[in-house]
Amino acid sequence: MFDTPVPSAELQLKLSDGMGMENGGGKKLLQPGGPALSKRKLLVGLDLLCLFLASIPFFACELKAVSPYRRGFICGDPSITYPYLHSEAIPDELLIAGGIIITGLTIALGECYRVRFQSVSSKAFVRNLYVSCLYKELGCFLFGCCVGQSLTNMAKLSVGRLRPHFLSVCGITYASLNCTPGTYVPTVNCPQPDQRLEEEARKSFFSGHASFAMYTMLYLAFYMQARFTWRGARLLRPVLQFFLVLLAVYTGLTRISDYRHHPSDVLTGYIQGALTAYWVAFHISSMFKRSGADLSEAETLDSPLSPHHTVC
Repeated sequence: MFDTPVPSAELQLKLSDGMGMENGGGKKLLQPGGPALSKRKLLVGLDLLCLFLASIPFFACELKAVSPYRRGFICGDPSITYPYLHSEAIPDELLIAGGIIITGLTIALGECYRVRFQSVSSKAFVRNLYVSCLYKELGCFLFGCCVGQSLTNMAKLSVGRLRPHFLSVCGITYASLNCTPGTYVPTVNCPQPDQRLEEEARKSFFSGHASFAMYTMLYLAFYMQARFTWRGARLLRPVLQFFLVLLAVYTGLTRISDYRHHPSDVLTGYIQGALTAYWVAFHISSMFKRSGADLSEAETLDSPLSPHHTVC
């Protein structure tokens, strides 16, 4: 309907020489140079610094650099009288490995498919298009992991809520304390020689398993919503997303049956993990952003976007 202004031959030549390089089957790799290249390298360093800063509270807790708040309890409170189970349905190693490997591998395969079968452009200084896209998607995911677990550990240390098996770990009973039911016991000396177990028993609020599982699985569900565009089976993507969320919910429920957390700890973990996944997926990652949102006018002239053209 309307005539589109055609850029001059000189402008087209300048754009093709200075900003575009062919990478494989017609995929454009927008290559900056000079000061722009140095600036992009500096921004990568800034990304890594932000990732490190976001993980400081997490490592402060895991390395025992900070002790949890020593909260007392009400004499006769039945919620902290459960037995200590040495085995867990989902231990820490399985949780971390499963959450990161399942989500990370799916993202890696998804980005590989995009680079191989879709028109993808990149403004990064990295010449490998796949590495560029993977860096951005996995970087956002790992940043969310650091933020979520740092918030969790900060709450554990500052609140110091007692786990359901606290008395069992501490090695005491209400009878041995000879306290009056209903009175507040501010401090207690645990005869348990393992101080590590006692400190861990003071980190109930809120559940790190529930928050991490909900974040990783819900983030993966969001990623599938953005990248899984096959219309052959309408219910395939929703059922996969359902099982991902179901796995996260099951992980949190095992913390209650293992007497590691109170129900309110798990519920709070769910909410925190879900909010973090939503924040990272919709406000930090580019997977839900419009394809041409980050393109400048010059780049748009050089490589007009089609419905299958995306920028990473």
